[in-house]
Amino acid sequence: MAKTGRSGSRRLLVQALYQYQIAGHDQAYLRAQYLNGKEAVRADKAYFDELLGEVLDSLASLDERIAVWADRPVEQIDPVERAVLWLGVAELDNHPDVPPKVVINEAIELCKTFGSQDGYRYVNAVLDRANKDIQRN
Repeated sequence: MAKTGRSGSRRLLVQALYQYQIAGHDQAYLRAQYLNGKEAVRADKAYFDELLGEVLDSLASLDERIAVWADRPVEQIDPVERAVLWLGVAELDNHPDVPPKVVINEAIELCKTFGSQDGYRYVNAVLDRANKDIQRN
């Protein structure tokens, strides 16, 4: 069953951001592909569009910040985990209306669905560090 609301948007975003890394498609292509698919019917399309723009417009900054919290170069992070981290940090930064626990829990669930076997543990650790730093500022 397709996820609804913001959870559905996050699910689509991880897929779009993975595709961006692998195939290099631009924002317009990703928006058209994912917002017109059957999984988007019940997703929050506006939230998808907003976050896609926020992430793609700030990739270099997101990678620099993730590098501070990660234990390896960002380029060595699995593409699914990197997509989830981009999404998580963007939400923690730009969406104070979303509780950090929700952001981190959604990230963990996305990694369990799409990522490597224990990738969710890594993402949890990095986003915990990110949240602590973001909350201090």
